[in-house]
Amino acid sequence: MNDLINNILPSIEHFHSAGYWIAFFAALFETIIGLGLILPGSTVILFLGALSACGYIDVGDLIWFSVLGAIIGDNVNYSFGKKYGALWLKDGVWLLNSQHIEKARCFMDAHGAKSIFFGRFIPSVKEVAPFIAGSVKMDQRTFMFWNVLGAIGWGFEWVLAGYFFAQSLQIAEFWLSRAGLFFVFLVILGGIFYFLKWLTFKKGKQILIIANSLWQSLKEAMTKNEHVIAWTQKNPRSIAWLQARFDPAAFSGLTLSLLTLALVYVLALFAGIVEDLITSDPIVAADIRIANLFFVFRTEALTIVCRWITLLGKSQIILGFIALFIVLLWLWRKSHYIFPLFIAVVGSETFSSLGKLAFHRPRPELAMYAEHSFSFPSGHATIAVAFYGFAGYLLMRFIPGWKRKVNILFATIFIIMAIGFSRIYLGVHYVSDVWSGYLVGAIWLIIAISFSEWFEHQARSDRPVSPVAFARPISFILVVIAILSYVGFAINYHPQLVSAPLNSPVAVSEVRDIFTNEQLKYTETLIGEKQEPVNFIFLAKDDGQLLAVLQQAGWKSTDKANVLSSVEAVKALLLKNLHYSAPISPSFWNMKMQDLSFAKMIGEDRPGSARHLKIWHTNSFMADGNIIYVAMVNANDGFKWGVIPRISPDLDSDRELLYQDLISTAKIESHTKMQFVKPLIGKNFMGDQFFTDGDAYIMSVK
Repeated sequence: MNDLINNILPSIEHFHSAGYWIAFFAALFETIIGLGLILPGSTVILFLGALSACGYIDVGDLIWFSVLGAIIGDNVNYSFGKKYGALWLKDGVWLLNSQHIEKARCFMDAHGAKSIFFGRFIPSVKEVAPFIAGSVKMDQRTFMFWNVLGAIGWGFEWVLAGYFFAQSLQIAEFWLSRAGLFFVFLVILGGIFYFLKWLTFKKGKQILIIANSLWQSLKEAMTKNEHVIAWTQKNPRSIAWLQARFDPAAFSGLTLSLLTLALVYVLALFAGIVEDLITSDPIVAADIRIANLFFVFRTEALTIVCRWITLLGKSQIILGFIALFIVLLWLWRKSHYIFPLFIAVVGSETFSSLGKLAFHRPRPELAMYAEHSFSFPSGHATIAVAFYGFAGYLLMRFIPGWKRKVNILFATIFIIMAIGFSRIYLGVHYVSDVWSGYLVGAIWLIIAISFSEWFEHQARSDRPVSPVAFARPISFILVVIAILSYVGFAINYHPQLVSAPLNSPVAVSEVRDIFTNEQLKYTETLIGEKQEPVNFIFLAKDDGQLLAVLQQAGWKSTDKANVLSSVEAVKALLLKNLHYSAPISPSFWNMKMQDLSFAKMIGEDRPGSARHLKIWHTNSFMADGNIIYVAMVNANDGFKWGVIPRISPDLDSDRELLYQDLISTAKIESHTKMQFVKPLIGKNFMGDQFFTDGDAYIMSVK
């Protein structure tokens, strides 16, 4: 997708203003009855959202043009329904007939406002719902209120879907690594999780009722349409097969159809991640850089928490929990679920082990402790989905009450996500390992649920069986024993910690010898794409010598990124105070985040405006013993959207200012300016443009 966008952008960049009107008319025509059923308006909006991620269309303006078009289109549709609905639908038109209108009138009386809002997000419904609302004479002010809300939600949905599809990895790079906003990210993620849970509590049942009502209305309209009737009469076998596939009463009907679709979808996702691993696609290229980021953000307290969480996927703990679950199933007379449980666990672990043997992917170099198996896929992530997912499924199936079921669902999701996160944080797995493990676990979870549903359908005719005597207190005691056993195991678990690998230093005769390929002349994005080029190369005895000369030149060392420095940085940003030592956003060179960071403020009253210097160790040294450092200097010029730093485009001016600062210290023994890369114009990971003549300084510190 990114290649397609990059190839076509040069031909359309001069017509970016027209993009807003394209979005307006795409949204307008998609909702008009008739046109909306054949025009791919949502797809157009999605693609324009992807273009906005590249900076050629403003994402905010694009959203409001799309929303305005959708509102006007729905109101045109409503006016048509109000004025001509009864006439057009008297004898039926396309999929709509008089019976459907009568049913729609009753539906609108009961759920009218909700159907307008939620119908906006359902394909083939959003084109029809406003027309029906007008036909049944729905109050126009009520319609307008819910129509506007739905259009705003729809506009944000499709524009931002395209935007984040095109730039999701770059945004992830910024928010996961931005100067201590790691903590803020976790808080926001927790807030989103809680909001989704609250929304499911309050509106989940209503959404299901509305979706089912809309589906039933559409299904009835289709079955009574004369063209559909004619086709069904000609193809009775096909109709009988389709009806059997959607029969909710039989396991081989709707249940098996949904499970099969889910299984095929998950298999396709797993095939995609395997292809990415084999072909070393960007998602795999991002693995090492993300591992480096998590290494930077490790703290002793969070490491202990993640170590406890990761033990929930440890084989000893899982085997104990499986034994507990089997006993509980026997106590509650649900022993026919033991076989599907074994399918989920044994199948997922076998598949995971075979995957490790097939791909032989080494563990990340920055792992906190040694693991003696291969990395891909993650066995912890696999068993988390297979076992905890199956346990959550059974609890939701048999524990009554909507709120209890929702609590179980979100608790299950939280445990699975926490185990995967802990594996990445502790450095024992890459992101793609965990994602592939989730998919493997999901495959076997779906298979296990399929067997469970089949067994349940087979046993429906049997009389209900009561649990054994004292099942409840015995279950409680067993669960407490299992929890205490887990706590005891975690307290006494002390894995063998490993140190970060140290590469042997390499002597070179010339500075240029360290740049063994063109990629090493540039900083990188999270997925390995080139960013700003290196524009300084320092030769110094050690970090202290380099630090001393930079401090003398007026540059201040910035804080290391952690929770405390993050809070201070966010506090200064909100209060619009100067914060000279605030952690700065990272760049990558040779897949590593910068080792040293420095800042120098521009002016005394401009928060967010500063020059930044990022320096990397190269593991190479000259014949005189000087270590070689590579560096890149640029500048922030305020903020966009109030929180995201905007990068100044002129890299050469910032380079020359740093050069003057260093020369003024009289601590530079020698310096050379050379043509390092070709002159270029480019963009960084946040879409800010930069330009440079490609020169770089080599500076030897006294």
